[in-house]
Amino acid sequence: MNANKFYIAIFSCGIIFSGGLYANPMVYIPLGSGNQVIKVDAATDEITASYSGVENPHGLVATPDGEYLIAGSLKETPLKKGQEKNTPNSKLFFIHPAHGHVMSTIPVAGWTHHQAITSDGKYVLSTHAMRGNISVVDLEENKVVKTVKTGAVPNYILITKDNKHAFVSNTGNNSISEIDLKTWKVKRKMESGAAPEHMAFSEDEKTIFVSNPRAGKVSAVSVTTGKVIKSYKIGKAVHGLDIGDDGKTLYVSSKEENKLVAINTVSGTKKELNLSPAPYHLNTITGTGKVYVSSRKKPIIWVVDQNTLKVTNTIVLPAGEGHQMAIVNE
Repeated sequence: MNANKFYIAIFSCGIIFSGGLYANPMVYIPLGSGNQVIKVDAATDEITASYSGVENPHGLVATPDGEYLIAGSLKETPLKKGQEKNTPNSKLFFIHPAHGHVMSTIPVAGWTHHQAITSDGKYVLSTHAMRGNISVVDLEENKVVKTVKTGAVPNYILITKDNKHAFVSNTGNNSISEIDLKTWKVKRKMESGAAPEHMAFSEDEKTIFVSNPRAGKVSAVSVTTGKVIKSYKIGKAVHGLDIGDDGKTLYVSSKEENKLVAINTVSGTKKELNLSPAPYHLNTITGTGKVYVSSRKKPIIWVVDQNTLKVTNTIVLPAGEGHQMAIVNE
């Protein structure tokens, strides 16, 4: 499952939320050019809070306890002549939802595309596409403690549940880098299909599904062999993808063909839903039977039923466009 989803067992009320099936998911969504992050109650699809003070947020993760949100930014200050490439010129924004505002910032070198967080809440990894690396922030030390070169134009990150390995898609050199999180070194380069971007794990983490927008398809990569074992034709400008509650259905957006595609990764059967304009980032909201899909060209989120593949609601955003979503079960 997506590394940004956290399944919390609540004992104080006598209920254990196994796999998040009976939890109350809150979805945090960065709004890019809207310069804010919003909170959506997935039970009602209503916006319940918004947080300003962030600059063009795109990547977003939440700590496992939901206490903090960490937003990356697509904004950076141009380097001056003579400044080294590793000079910090962008920020990560730490939002405290309970207090309702940005608590602090951490300087990073280069604008941030996407992020991932270890399940113990210790490290936040961010991709810096124009620097060819990822940064590693230690949340206890509140600073960047490592940078790891992965390849040309790193885009998306997945982290295994056991916090032993991270996988980074490198759009610029057609590869996925596997990083050993104990040594912080690239362990191997894996196949990815052409110009890889967004990724999602299969339920057992044995397969990585990765979008290949220029080829209009999704590649399935074996974690064991590092080879592409299958590909699925989707449509032009493939973008977001995620695995559904059943553990086998992959939901994928096609911006240019204005559609959401649901693929049964076991049988290979497909269903399609027209969504216009330009379906973009998406997340399955585990335990709710919903998929949230943003539009690249309009400030809305479509709420789609995973089983029927029909739109059940539309969330109107206050501004901007929805990007990488973070889900916390309260």
